[in-house]
Parts: sequence; structure tokens; C-alpha cells
Amino acid sequence: MERFGFRAMGGGCEIAVAEMEKEESKRLASLGIEEVNRIERKYSRYLPETVVSKINAQAGRNWTVCDEETVALLDYADTVWCSSGGLFDVTSGVLQRAWDFDRAAVPPQEKLLPLVKLVGWKQVERKASAVRLKQKGMQLDFGGICKEYAADAAALLLSGLGVRHGYVNLAGDIRVIGPKADGTSWTFGIRHPRKPEGLMASIPVTSGAIATSGDYERFFESEGQRYCHIINPVTGFPVMFWRSVTVLAPLAATAGSCATIAMLMEAEGLNFLKDSGFRYLAVDQAGRMYYNQ
Repeated sequence: MERFGFRAMGGGCEIAVAEMEKEESKRLASLGIEEVNRIERKYSRYLPETVVSKINAQAGRNWTVCDEETVALLDYADTVWCSSGGLFDVTSGVLQRAWDFDRAAVPPQEKLLPLVKLVGWKQVERKASAVRLKQKGMQLDFGGICKEYAADAAALLLSGLGVRHGYVNLAGDIRVIGPKADGTSWTFGIRHPRKPEGLMASIPVTSGAIATSGDYERFFESEGQRYCHIINPVTGFPVMFWRSVTVLAPLAATAGSCATIAMLMEAEGLNFLKDSGFRYLAVDQAGRMYYNQ
């Protein structure tokens, strides 16, 4: 088996290809990596020439015509917004303007409230393949779905090129292409949310995907309270109930969305996970673990 590491979407990534010649594995992995890079170049809100940046630049003004792939992502954004009762909202990235995790300061209400008013999927206007943000200052941010979408896209590409055994791992959001060459499972470690170098569990996977959402990637602590980067779009404040939620599902996009929705739902997230029918492992702020078989 060959493993190929690279960086994308703000984290360390890896593509593994098994049961193929080394040079062929390298060639195919490079195509998978380019697919991930393509999606980042197309949808990152931090790059000026992306589709998302162009839509955001026209907020409160003009319509932007989108291609089929972008329309599909907008449709998915609508789906997760509905599934979450409005908590998973791709317009909520604008709240990051108030929450500076490098300064480690809780923003004052006068800074936060004007930004909360710019959040709202219902303010995203769509007609056919065109989209427009109703208010000036609004932003789309596909960061909550794009990494998982890229993992699925790269895995689908590799599968179509003949890879039968391997996986795509984008900073812990993983899409399995197929089991090991001998038919056994890959084993993926789940990071402990309070021990950066420690693992909380190891999960065997032969197909599908696994994704984790947690309060430990970007956060600061103030007066004994942890404030993480997962922000409730209604209140404008970070969620505080779960330390981490891991979900196994057929697609990385589905697994990631379910994990994030559970985080956003806080105490009600457990019922959401139970109703999803997917396998999960969740840890609350007291360190209690919840899972199904």
C-alpha cells in the first residue's frame, strides 16, 4: 500500500492506494489530490477568484450565474438547513468577523448583533441557476460542507479510475474507497477532544465515510468557558454542549453534516443522531460518551 500526504483546506491530508504498482498509485493519487485542490480553488471564501468570493462580492447587488456543480452545492446547503431546523446555515460564516480566536476575546454585543442580522439562508435568493445574497455584507461560506464534498469527489474519481482498495483522508474527514486488499477493515483513530496527541477510540471501516466535528480545532478559553469555532447562527455564540461528535455514513458529506448538526443542536443533538440511523460516537462536556453499535 502507498500513502501520499499533502496539505489542503487548512490541514494535513492523505490518499492511500493499495494493491497497485507504486508508479500507478502515485499517478492516480496525484489526480485525486488535484481534484481536492480544484474544489478548494473553486469554493474557498479566502481566495479572491473563487465562485463563492464572486457571489459574496455581489451581495446586495447583482445575481451570479452558477454552473451545475455549484447549483448542486447550493441545493445541499438548503437540505442541511432544513434538516437542522435552520442551525446549519452556510451564511453564518460572517460571524467569524466578530469571533477572533487569535485574540481570545468574547466580542461585545454591539459588534456581534449587526453580523447576526446578516445571517439567514432565507435571504439567499435563487432563480434557475442564478443566486444573489439579499443584503450587502452577507457571505456564503461552504467551509462546513466543502472538505467532505471534496473527499467524496476525490474518492469517486479514484474509484472510476480503477482503485478498489484505499481511502481519502482530508484532515480527519475520511471517505473509504474500499477495504484493504485482503478484505479487512481500515482502522481509523478518533482524536481525544482534550488530549491533542491522544486517541479516544479506534473505529474499523470497510466502506462509506467517517467525519468528526468538535470544539478543539479552533477555540479559546475565557473565565473558565471554552469558546469554539462552531457558532449558533441564531444567537451568534459558539456551541457548548458537546466536546466532539463522530458519525459514520455512506458519504463524507452526510457524515460531516450530521456531526455538525448534532453539535449545533447541543443537548437535542443526541436525539438527532439516534434518529439518523447512522453509527455515531459523541462526547459531552462532562466527558460522558454516547454511541450506538
